[in-house]
Amino acid sequence: MNDYNFDNIIDRKGTGCKKWDMISKDYGDDVIPLWIADMDFEIPYEISESIKKRADHPILGYTMAPDTYYEAVIDWFKKIHNWVIEKEYIQFTPGVVPGINAIISTFTKPGDDVIIQTPVYHPFARLIKNNGCNVVENPLKLEDGYYSMDFDNLEEVITKRTRLLILCSPHNPIGRVWKREELEKLGEICVENEILVVSDEIHADIVYPPNEHIVFSNINQRLANNSIICTAPNKTFNIAGLQTANIVIQNEKLRNEFEIQLEKLCIPGGTIFGIIAQETAYRNGESWYKELIKYLNENVDYVVKFFETRIPKIKVKKPEGTYLLWLDCSALNMNEEELVDFFIKDCKVLLNEGSIFGKGYELFQRMNVATSRKVLQEALERIETEVNKL
Repeated sequence: MNDYNFDNIIDRKGTGCKKWDMISKDYGDDVIPLWIADMDFEIPYEISESIKKRADHPILGYTMAPDTYYEAVIDWFKKIHNWVIEKEYIQFTPGVVPGINAIISTFTKPGDDVIIQTPVYHPFARLIKNNGCNVVENPLKLEDGYYSMDFDNLEEVITKRTRLLILCSPHNPIGRVWKREELEKLGEICVENEILVVSDEIHADIVYPPNEHIVFSNINQRLANNSIICTAPNKTFNIAGLQTANIVIQNEKLRNEFEIQLEKLCIPGGTIFGIIAQETAYRNGESWYKELIKYLNENVDYVVKFFETRIPKIKVKKPEGTYLLWLDCSALNMNEEELVDFFIKDCKVLLNEGSIFGKGYELFQRMNVATSRKVLQEALERIETEVNKL
C-alpha cells in the first residue's frame, strides 16, 4: 500500500495528544501548535496493521524482543547509514531521554562536568543537573547565519572534572548535519581528554540532499570505543508514544557498565507494541520514509521562502536536517516575554521559545514544520498579518 497522503489533516484533539490537547487546554482551540517535535502525519499502514494484529491476541503478558527485532535494527542502519553493528551492541531504553539519563548516571558522579553545545535540545541540561553534575556550555559559533562548533572554546572549557560531552547530531534546534571532519575533530579532542561522547542521533534519518548523516562511531575505531550512540525510530516514523529507543555501545567495557546501571534502575525490555512497531517500521517502512523526506523537504522550502519573501523581519536558514526551523526574531524589537506573547496571543501560533535551548537565545523561536501544508500556510499567514501590524 503506497498511497501516502501527507496533506491529509488528521484531528488529533481529544486523543491525549500532548502537542494539541495541552495547548488547547492552556491557550484555547484556535492556537496552531508548531512546537513539540512530533509529526501530524499518520504512521505507515504496515505499522498500524501489525499493532492491530497483535492486539487481537487475547493475552498481553511479559514480552521480549525476538532476534528479528535486532535484525531489523541492524539492517536499517546498514542500508540507510552504512553503519554495521552487532546485536550485542544494542541496549533498550524507553526513549532517548531516559537513555541519556541512564548514561549520565552510569558514567558520572555528582560534581562532574558535562559539556553541551548550545543552542541545543533543552532536556540535556535538565538531565545533567538532575544527576548532580555541572552544565558546561560550549556555544556554537554563528557566522552569516551558519552555525559551527567552536573547538577553541571547547578546549578552554574542558577541566579535570569533565566526564561527558553530549552531542546532538543532527543538531536540534539549528538543523546542522555535521560533516565528517567536524565530528572527527570533536572526537579526537574528547579522546585526548578522556571525555566520553554521548551522541543523540534520534533525527539521523531526517536529512535533506545533498547532506549526509555520519554516525559518530562510524568514523573510526578510536571514536567508536569512546562513544555511545542514542537512536530511536520515534522521529522518523512518528511513534514516540510507544517509548522505545536503541542505545548502541560498541565498547564492551562501557556496555557492561551500562547494563549494570540499567539493572539497578529496573529498566526492562521494550513493550509489546513498541517492539512490533519498530521492527515493522524498519522492515516495511522505507517507501513511506522516502516519501516523508520529500514532503518535509518541500515544507521546509515553502516555509523558508515564505519568511524570506513575505516576513523578512524574521530570519531563517534552511536546515540541513530535522523538521525544525530556528527563527531569529530580533528584528521585531521585542523582549522575550513580549515575543512569546506576540506569537501565542496575537498570531495564535505556539512555537518553542529560544531561551530553553541555552543562554542568549531569548529572541529566537523554534518552529516544527512536520504538518500538512495547509496548516503551515494558515500559521504563516497569521504571523505575516500580525508582523505587518507592528
